[in-house]
Amino acid sequence: MDIFLEAAIEEAKAGLEEGGIPIGSILVIGGKIMGRGRNRRVQKGSAVLHAEMDCLENAGRLTAHDYSRSVLYSTLSPCDMCSGTVLLYRIPKVIIGENVTFQGPEDYLRSRGVKLEIVNNQECIRLMRAFIASKPELWNEDIGVEKRSK
Repeated sequence: MDIFLEAAIEEAKAGLEEGGIPIGSILVIGGKIMGRGRNRRVQKGSAVLHAEMDCLENAGRLTAHDYSRSVLYSTLSPCDMCSGTVLLYRIPKVIIGENVTFQGPEDYLRSRGVKLEIVNNQECIRLMRAFIASKPELWNEDIGVEKRSK
């Protein structure tokens, strides 16, 4: 397995252990990890700290040149917000651990020139399936879905 995807999975597991949602992300430039992150919406009471956002925040300020040669790893297909950030910073490639349990706007990213590599890693799928089954309300909140009772 790719060492960077492994690192993203470790971030996802750490987030789950903290009581959060098991999604992890890694930013790589020139074969070096520049940022790590995990979904911290629960832990930090945040509206925006998805794994990719946390990862980019932890990488700190980078130049446009840095982003132009970076690869973003995420254990789950990036949502609209995180995909927008990929486009804003012109990150050219995203490695997606899985898109079985959730699929963001992948076709739109591709149409804007972003190269996507979808791995559909069984550990990523297992983590998300177990989480969604055990905490569906929290998952729906994270992806902006409101379930109304009848």
